[in-house]
Amino acid sequence: MLMEEIRDILLGSKGLGWVLEPDAKRLLRLAGFEVPRFKRAFSLEAALQFAEEIGYPVVAKIVSPKVLHKTDLGGVVVGIGGDMELTETFQRLSAMEGFAGMLVEEMLSGLELIVGATIDYQFGPVILMGIGGTGVEIYGDTTLRMAPLIERDVRSMVKCLKAHKLLEGYRGSQGVDMSALTRLLLTFSSLIMELEEMIESVDLNPVICDSKRCVVADARIMLKREE
Repeated sequence: MLMEEIRDILLGSKGLGWVLEPDAKRLLRLAGFEVPRFKRAFSLEAALQFAEEIGYPVVAKIVSPKVLHKTDLGGVVVGIGGDMELTETFQRLSAMEGFAGMLVEEMLSGLELIVGATIDYQFGPVILMGIGGTGVEIYGDTTLRMAPLIERDVRSMVKCLKAHKLLEGYRGSQGVDMSALTRLLLTFSSLIMELEEMIESVDLNPVICDSKRCVVADARIMLKREE
């Protein structure tokens, strides 16, 4: 039944070719991932009310079928500290092409990782993990494994990163919760294996990890195109 709900989300997005972030977050939550508290606000009043509920600072993101790469177009604003700034952000984002709401979500802190997958026509699902956020293309610190993953693969992937000490704890700083990261990667691997006939790629970036948990802060799911 759970997998049916997940497949329904993907089927409902087929015409677009990718999954809008609120739907991607709902899919991931159904699959057992932790995501930030969020609301898709269609009005300024709804955005302000939710921000008051969860407390500032918050993150705001454009929701639009015309905007796939939100950051490139200024469609992501972090660290919004009050009603006035949120109002200005809503007014700007609501003027963007195809506006279909604004995502308001809690702001998290921690080490930013990327977890992704592509479906290779020859080898099948391939899983990527590395240092994420906006620096993923700058640092290029990632590692790959073929799915399905097992716990030993996760440990190996971490050790292969140049920045592995950041995950393990460095110079007195706390590392990330390795059990939470392991669960996330194994769950992700299983989900990709289950959905490989429907998807082309998935990027969870950033996954924000600290010493207690790993939370998927953003997700992009690209669907398989018709032959």
